[in-house]
Amino acid sequence: MSLLDVRNLTKTFGGLTAVNDVTFQVPERKIISVIGPNGAGKTTFFNLITGIYAPDKGTVTLAGQNLVGLRPDQVVEAGISRTFQNIRLFPSMTAEENIMLGRGVRLKGGFWDSVLHTSRFKKDEEEAHATARLMLDFVGLSKWRGELSTNLPYGDQRKLEIARALATTPKLILLDEPAAGMNPRETEDLKALIRAIRDELGVTVVLIEHDMRLVMTLSEHITVLNYGSKLAEGLPHEVRNNPEVMTAYLGSGAVAGNYGKEAR
Repeated sequence: MSLLDVRNLTKTFGGLTAVNDVTFQVPERKIISVIGPNGAGKTTFFNLITGIYAPDKGTVTLAGQNLVGLRPDQVVEAGISRTFQNIRLFPSMTAEENIMLGRGVRLKGGFWDSVLHTSRFKKDEEEAHATARLMLDFVGLSKWRGELSTNLPYGDQRKLEIARALATTPKLILLDEPAAGMNPRETEDLKALIRAIRDELGVTVVLIEHDMRLVMTLSEHITVLNYGSKLAEGLPHEVRNNPEVMTAYLGSGAVAGNYGKEAR
């Protein structure tokens, strides 16, 4: 059984069909990429999975649990976390505090526990601190623990967002253009981090990405969207050599380039 199972997902805005009858399965402990030109419906697809938008048609299940109709915070509780194209850190909070905020979805204390500083609140706070420090260490940002998030280098801010998403203890993490704005060294560090998320944490990864070298060397399976519909899917070499993908994504005059060895 697939961890994530999306069937016939459709969403229209006015007269525009943003996502059109897309079916998509993700096995456990895999790294899957969703690619396509700008406006292909990729981010809308993520928004439908995570409850930001409600689909007009179709189903979304995670480990057999129906997600359609859930609020975004309930989707997180079910086991899906995500990052966004644009960095969404809290600039007035430290790196550690940003991650602690992400951990909050897993804590049991309520409003009055925080007001009255009950033993439950203190236990939750200790757990949030511990999780934040573990995640900072995992993504290699321990030295920035007490620094305001806005002071971190750009690539490290991207990593901090990933750390905050991981603090929710997800089964599946969705990364929306995680390499955007990164230099080649930062992109290589990101590739190693994504592999560690799968291999060391056992978390399944689905990413939207425009860096084709990263996609082709990292992904185990690729789905291509174009004008909201699924154009193609398959192994990296199958997608790379698909003429329809080359035309839609790379341009009518494009020739498949050397993107390096495929993911293992």
